[in-house]
Amino acid sequence: MLSDKTKFRILAAIPGTLVWFTIVASIVFSFIRPLWVIYFVIVFDLYWLFRVMYYMPFLLISWYRFHRDIKKDWQKMVNTLVMRDRIRHLVFLPTYKEEAGVIRDTLERIAAGSYPADKIMIVLAGEERDKERFEKNIAELVPEFSKRFLRFFTTIHPKGLPEEIPGKGSNLNWSGHEVLPQLLEMGLKPEDVIVSSFDVDTIIHPQYFSCLTYLYLTVPNPTLSSYQPVPLYNNNLWESPAAVRVAMFGTTFWLMTELSRPERMMTFSSHSMSLKMLIDVGFWQKDIVSEDSRIFLQGLLRYHGDYRVTPMYLPVSMDTVMTGSYTQALFALYKQLRRWAWGVENFPYMVKAFAKDKEMPLGLKFAFIFKQIEGMYTWATAPLLIFILGRLPFYVAPQNFREFAVFQNTPFTLEWLMRFAMVGVFISAGLALTLLPHRPKHIPWYNALIVGGLQWLLLPFTFIIFGALPAIDAQTRFMIGKNLGFNVSPKRSVPAK
Repeated sequence: MLSDKTKFRILAAIPGTLVWFTIVASIVFSFIRPLWVIYFVIVFDLYWLFRVMYYMPFLLISWYRFHRDIKKDWQKMVNTLVMRDRIRHLVFLPTYKEEAGVIRDTLERIAAGSYPADKIMIVLAGEERDKERFEKNIAELVPEFSKRFLRFFTTIHPKGLPEEIPGKGSNLNWSGHEVLPQLLEMGLKPEDVIVSSFDVDTIIHPQYFSCLTYLYLTVPNPTLSSYQPVPLYNNNLWESPAAVRVAMFGTTFWLMTELSRPERMMTFSSHSMSLKMLIDVGFWQKDIVSEDSRIFLQGLLRYHGDYRVTPMYLPVSMDTVMTGSYTQALFALYKQLRRWAWGVENFPYMVKAFAKDKEMPLGLKFAFIFKQIEGMYTWATAPLLIFILGRLPFYVAPQNFREFAVFQNTPFTLEWLMRFAMVGVFISAGLALTLLPHRPKHIPWYNALIVGGLQWLLLPFTFIIFGALPAIDAQTRFMIGKNLGFNVSPKRSVPAK
């Protein structure tokens, strides 16, 4: 009988093993069985083309809904609802090494939104590891903002607690348990409190909490849902390197396609949910990196599959990775994407938990597991197969294989498949233009040419260096049991304008 630890290690090895088997087999068989590799690459490229064509309509649907919903007066719609006055919002802002200016900008946008700030509570959650800076920040910010909100809580997460890793999840777990007794003392019902977990640099749309309140009061069983907005990385977009911008737009477009088909969607980055659900699942797990997606899975398991994501077609804007030099920014981007790819840690968690849950529908279990493993696999392998490994047989194959018709015709077939797939790139580039923030005065006009279109020429480079490699890195580390830990992405040093 295998121990739980052995079962976990076997499951943890599956995603990385699939990736490395594909890479090694593609290289080895390019020399000894090049036709096998060619057939595989043709099938894979066809699959990738169909995948692009399948997702593109969903992206366009989300883009339409996004531009439709940002024009709505959500607060006016909320004012028509009878139960609006019972709702309170609780916003968690975990912070580590951020300066007061970044936090102030986030708080100012929340306070200045269309939803009454006197119905919003703030939890500024600091770390003991950064205690001196945090205490300086709260000494400056609490007097400035405490009277503008219903309540302003501050917590300090102790360092070195057992059975946890330093990071956002453990901070949220601590701060959640710290403020819950105070919320109950205020007489608030958990089902009437909507919790938002934001990165501390999150700049909300002015109607964010109005839209969230309206959805919460109008969707069926609102406590059985998380609420996911559209993440934009616009706070410092114009100052960021081109490769960083392309990677961040790719993240936005991926999530927009998910919003139009939320049946198997998990939460990402800044999002919202009910306090009742958080209490039911024991708040965020404190020993993981990918707390934003894991909290959804905790709800999915707690309610045996009866949990979902409700799309919010309003933006929340955050920072791109921002640090000193161009090279440093690229290294920071790589680390950020590797941390996102660490979502592979959800795979063994899902398999083990689903196996124990006899009430969750089997089809739902299979759908989530397949989506997880397929997403991790294509993230790590697609760029290499499309741009590198798929070309290898034509350079290294023995001479006797080069006379086969399939060998001679495949390069033209692959070229045309990629031309069709590039339609998705052109559509994405066009949509990106509609999501750009206004160009700051200090940014030269000719930079608009790069941001508006030329940066997309970097896609093959970005696809490999900031797509496949961090995913392979994360899956390999997870496969061999080398924990990643939680790294904090560098933020801008001045408030967004």
